[in-house]
Amino acid sequence: MRLAIKARRRAGGRCAAAGAALLAGCVLTACGSSSIKISKSSPDYRGAVLFRERCAGCHSLSVVGAEGSATNIKNRVSTNGPNFNIRKETPEQVLYAIRNGGFSGAIMPQNVVVGQDAQAVANFLAAYSGRHKQSGSSASVRGFSASARRDPASVVVAR
Repeated sequence: MRLAIKARRRAGGRCAAAGAALLAGCVLTACGSSSIKISKSSPDYRGAVLFRERCAGCHSLSVVGAEGSATNIKNRVSTNGPNFNIRKETPEQVLYAIRNGGFSGAIMPQNVVVGQDAQAVANFLAAYSGRHKQSGSSASVRGFSASARRDPASVVVAR
C-alpha cells in the first residue's frame, strides 16, 4: 500500500513537472511573437513571422529578435548564418538562398519555405536587412569579406 502511494506521488510530480515545462514553452512562444517589431497590418508581417519561425536559429535580425549569428568570429560555428542587421539582401538573393540552401549549399536546408511563404520572407528580408552599419574593418571568414556581396547570377556551382 505504501509503495502504491509513493508511486502515485512520484507520477503526480512528473505530471506537474511536465505541465510546468509545457506552460513555460507556451509562455516563451507567446513572448517570441511579441518581439516582432513590425505592425501586424504591415505587408511584411507574415514574412517576419516566418523568418522568426524558420530562420532565427541561424541568422540575426533585431527587428524580429533573432540572434542566431555569431557575435565573435572566434566562437563562430558552422550553423551561424549571416547577420542580416548588417548584410543587405535583395528579394532575388533571398529566394536563391532559400531554394539552394544558402550560397554554399553546405548548411542551410533547401526550401526551408516555399511558394508564397518564400516570397514573403524574401520581401521582408529585402525591406529590413542591412539597416545597421558594421563598425570597424570588415572581418574575413574563409577568404570572403563579411561585407562582400555575392550576386546569385555570378555564383558558380562546382560539380
